[in-house]
Amino acid sequence: MIATPTMGNLLPVVEFAIHLVNHHHHHRRISVTILTISMPQWPLIDHYARSHTPTDHIRLIQLLPADTPSPDQYTSRIEFISLYIQNHRPMVQQTLATIEPLVGLFVDMFCTSMIDVANDLGIPCYLYFASPAAYLGFVLHLATLPLTESVDSLNELTVASFTNPVPSSAFPLFCRNKNELGYSCFVRHAVRYKETKGIVVNTFRELEPYSLDSLSSDYIGLPPVYPVGPVVDHVGPVKWHPNRSGLEKVIQWLDRQPDCSVVFLCFGSMGSLNRAQVREIGTGLERAGYRFLWSLREPAKTKVELPNDYEELEKDLFPDGFVDRTAQSGLVCGWVSQVSVLAHKAIGGFVSHCGWNSILESISYGVPVATWPLYGEQHLNAFEMVKELGLSVEMKLDKGNDLVLADEVERGVRELMDGRDGALKIKVKEMSDKSKVALMKNGSSFQALENLLDVLLF
Repeated sequence: MIATPTMGNLLPVVEFAIHLVNHHHHHRRISVTILTISMPQWPLIDHYARSHTPTDHIRLIQLLPADTPSPDQYTSRIEFISLYIQNHRPMVQQTLATIEPLVGLFVDMFCTSMIDVANDLGIPCYLYFASPAAYLGFVLHLATLPLTESVDSLNELTVASFTNPVPSSAFPLFCRNKNELGYSCFVRHAVRYKETKGIVVNTFRELEPYSLDSLSSDYIGLPPVYPVGPVVDHVGPVKWHPNRSGLEKVIQWLDRQPDCSVVFLCFGSMGSLNRAQVREIGTGLERAGYRFLWSLREPAKTKVELPNDYEELEKDLFPDGFVDRTAQSGLVCGWVSQVSVLAHKAIGGFVSHCGWNSILESISYGVPVATWPLYGEQHLNAFEMVKELGLSVEMKLDKGNDLVLADEVERGVRELMDGRDGALKIKVKEMSDKSKVALMKNGSSFQALENLLDVLLF
């Protein structure tokens, strides 16, 4: 397996590898080698790879860094990363030639340049797609449009994997400003998905039945699709993250709170908020009156770096007096192991950036989500969760200010925590139960994995 060198892409691939080797139903055990690409700007990847203890069935091999293009030459991060991955092809080919017997190479959504390596070596190549089936349908749809067509001027798109027309406000960011955010790069990757022998999607039939049916009937020439999810890392980064000490304090604080009483705000490894937005959230949280745990990061210093924890949470970040007034009911922290928090019985709702890993974690633990998308395909994930599946509350951006205003924060938190007489919580709990059944023997995802292994091994 090979993954894009970001934590949000590498971790789902590692988790899928664990999922695959732990599937004991087959008589033949398999082992997985994961090739990791170093990214000088993001040392956390190397830290993770070094701390990963090899087992009998899973090992990580760190590839030497290939020639790095200068990030400054590229308007979009994804173009820069795609070229950097492509530069590793000779090294990947040499490494794969030493591993045998090889039954398949799995690439993720931005590693399609490695399909060429698999073809050269005569190895079947599969795509591991760590986003929802609905989004897979969306990018496959974009791949059928002429590149000259201006997506950013459309009000909506009719896409086979969505029951509703998709409004432009839900388009992934790379569609909003085609030149700057690597639109053609995303489309080039999507075009190549059809060249693989199969597409493994981290979703489950009970969650996305409409989208999965559309993939098998409406997308011509698509290889078989295997929905094997939810593939979730239930331990989280507590095993390896360099900043683990803060988590103990957070868990101790949660232990003192009543069940389902705390709203958790967390915006992912690449998510951060500016000062004006921090003040709006503070005001809205205080007005809503619920207990809260808020993971807050400061924006990245450069285009390629990631957000960091604030070195010191200055009081002037927040509304006047906020820190003192909420000392008993709220806790503001830096990085935290999100899955460890979502698993805690004190958590009653989750304000999330809607990365797909985060959504699957929240469904697994039966925690309802208020959507606050920031980047990538998160706007589309949020649209699917709110409008298509009815499993989330929407937080609306005020276009004039480019902020989610305090009134909206207050309304969203209230609806999340007790809105519609708890109907949302019941619906999310039902989906949580279905997600567990899907993974059990003879469940839908169990069966899909079984079918995949049949193809891989026989």
